[in-house]
Amino acid sequence: MRPNHVYYSSLLFLLGWIVAPVADAQQLETAAMIRSGEPVRIVCFGDSVTGVYYHTGSRRAYTDMLGLALKKTHRRANVTMVNAGISGHTTVNALARIDTDVLAHKPTLVTVMFGLNDMTRVPLEKYRENLVTIIRKCRAVGAELVLCTPNNVIDTSSRPTGKLLEYCQVVRQVAREQDVALWDCYNAFEQIRTRDAFAWRMLMSDEIHPNMDGHKRIAEGMARRITGHAVSLVDIPPPADAVPNTVAHVRQTQPIKVMAMPPLDRMIGPIMKGLAPELTLEIIPWPTEGKSLPDLEIEARAQVRALKPDLVLLAIPRAAEAETREAYVKSYAWVMNWSLHFSSNQWDCIVIHPSVLEPAAPADSYDRLVRQLVAAQDLSLIDRGRRDNRPAEKIIRDWLTGQGVGP
Repeated sequence: MRPNHVYYSSLLFLLGWIVAPVADAQQLETAAMIRSGEPVRIVCFGDSVTGVYYHTGSRRAYTDMLGLALKKTHRRANVTMVNAGISGHTTVNALARIDTDVLAHKPTLVTVMFGLNDMTRVPLEKYRENLVTIIRKCRAVGAELVLCTPNNVIDTSSRPTGKLLEYCQVVRQVAREQDVALWDCYNAFEQIRTRDAFAWRMLMSDEIHPNMDGHKRIAEGMARRITGHAVSLVDIPPPADAVPNTVAHVRQTQPIKVMAMPPLDRMIGPIMKGLAPELTLEIIPWPTEGKSLPDLEIEARAQVRALKPDLVLLAIPRAAEAETREAYVKSYAWVMNWSLHFSSNQWDCIVIHPSVLEPAAPADSYDRLVRQLVAAQDLSLIDRGRRDNRPAEKIIRDWLTGQGVGP
């Protein structure tokens, strides 16, 4: 059934995050350099939570958000951000690539967040040794460090919370013993889960990866640990250029493969040909009638990445339901996840809000939840305003025109 209500205590959540205590009192010289406008280079070193992958929309991650946060904190900030996150990596992999991926950039500061993969295959003592070696190597080139515990997770057999806590404790002990700044990501996320479990769930794209809303919170916490000043990123919207690959194809008159849910499978061809008459389109319908949201999740996993489309149009109807609100959040997030390239952006994915295609239906909590989920994924949403009486075709055409599709 459709969720009956959405309780998302954003104000409580934001206030709680901002007033959360800094993990330790160590002052960083990098903070003074940021304040003065001196050039600062920050390398974020980690695994898939650090890298740019599907769970944050395949275009940005907390490295980008941290750069924005530091510039919001200090207008004079002259900060260059480097993302050194790779999916599946442990501290063993980290040491194998630290020279090329981190030290070669001559960083002023290195943030280090590993552990979610170490806990599955690197013993605790080896994990400890590797963290110490990472610290020693970074210090040898004059870089400061911020060690970060991994974020908390939804329990799975491979990553039970009890075991994760052991690895987090090693990070805290190493930071204390090596006199390194610590930002306790696990603790910060756990405080949110304790206050409001659903608010925390809305920060997670899947069992272990935070979505972009979660990455914003990571960046806020890191920025506060670096500078000592609280900053909010809640006003940072998804990228303004929502369909860069589609626009490039149109401008170069290249064929475009579109995978679309109805009625977009019938609607998008005439709309795009009207904007770009020379365009060659291949439309792949993605039927939704009679399917639940978990059904669509399964189909997304099986179909989208294998087809390698140029544009995916998600128009999940209100009739696609789930048994619980939690099940709805999980499946909706995974439909988006599987509709994106695994790593860096290689095709576009746009969500069309049900109000665009079903304007006569009364607004309900489902509408708000969809908006939250899409924004949290850092994706763009084609939506209908409260007093917008335009036909669906006109809304979509105007939106695409605003993106630069067409003359």
